[in-house]
Amino acid sequence: MNIALATADRALTADKPIRVMVVDDAVVARSLVARWVDAEPDMMIAASLRTGREAIDQIDSADPDVVVLDIEMPELDGISALPLLLKKKRDLMVIMASAITRRGAEVSLRALSLGAADYIPKPQTAREATTSVEFRRELIEKIRNLGRRRRLLQHQRAPSTAPAPVHVKLPRRRPTPLPALPDALAGRPETPTVSLRPFSLMMPRALLVGSSTGGPQALTVLIEKITAAIDRAPVLITQHMPPTFTTVLAEHLSRVAGRGAHEAEHGEPVLAGGVYVAPGGRHMRVVRDKDGVKIALGDDPPINFCKPSVDPLFSSAATVWGAAALAVVLTGMGTDGTHGATDIAASGGSIIAQDEQTSVVWGMPRSVAQAGLCSAVLPLLEIAPKILRLFAGVRA
Repeated sequence: MNIALATADRALTADKPIRVMVVDDAVVARSLVARWVDAEPDMMIAASLRTGREAIDQIDSADPDVVVLDIEMPELDGISALPLLLKKKRDLMVIMASAITRRGAEVSLRALSLGAADYIPKPQTAREATTSVEFRRELIEKIRNLGRRRRLLQHQRAPSTAPAPVHVKLPRRRPTPLPALPDALAGRPETPTVSLRPFSLMMPRALLVGSSTGGPQALTVLIEKITAAIDRAPVLITQHMPPTFTTVLAEHLSRVAGRGAHEAEHGEPVLAGGVYVAPGGRHMRVVRDKDGVKIALGDDPPINFCKPSVDPLFSSAATVWGAAALAVVLTGMGTDGTHGATDIAASGGSIIAQDEQTSVVWGMPRSVAQAGLCSAVLPLLEIAPKILRLFAGVRA
């Protein structure tokens, strides 16, 4: 991580803990999350409530940075409460908590389209939730990243409180330059220094996409705009999601693209015109044999705490397509994808990362960008046009 940005992150939360509101009709769930949050030195519980109606009534007085919002509740459920909460606090970070069911997946994706920042699938029983180290780690990580993101955005938008300068006429002389403060420490939005690589001279033969937090929204925007590229090459996507959620995501992307997006199946051929989504709980790789390129799904352990992980897809694509591999790293927490992007760059392929301003969390894209692996770091809306130009043979 960039040292100045890390220092700014700590400064934004050190003397003002991230305020968390938990909204769930199950008292065990509320108590559990509240206990986990209060155990973190940079967080505090702002409110623990039973219904969406209570959340709306108390949103101003509780003043949370992050809301963990259950979907199934009496009086007013989470999906109904979400737009009302965001209407009161436009920059509120909301994490939807849902069951690992098809309905839970469908409602979670709908919530993301309505402005929720992220979602988290809940264990099926209270006992599982109590004993799940992974669920606790994931929830706390999401709260911390989204809380810091909100604070940073507020910090960047805040008007300067410095007094107006007093102008005094002094004799003219050559000023002695002072060392500049890092942007993050001087109260300015930081623009990290990123060293870019030239794009590959080879026409892309496959598009690989990795994403996590904020990914479903970003994927929707991207896939809708690159149908001409999809017709010319396969698109393979790894989005950090559990089983069932990836099924619903693939169906959604299929409707958006008007192309055959689907969960990948082991051994199926990888062909132009196809959009292949890594299924939840399986790593997706590509392999080449005498019959062409095929999907290889693996049940090996999580990588970077993720399953599916972006790294296996990217690394295998580097082996299969070499300098003809084009990868895109979209919004997401952590560093997943950096190792695989290193392999793609080493093989002569190209990587595009989403920029900080349009990312929900600038973790994965920042990691590949600051590792010097990217040929471009672009706002979300500029990524699709760049992909289309690359597939048309335009490198500039």
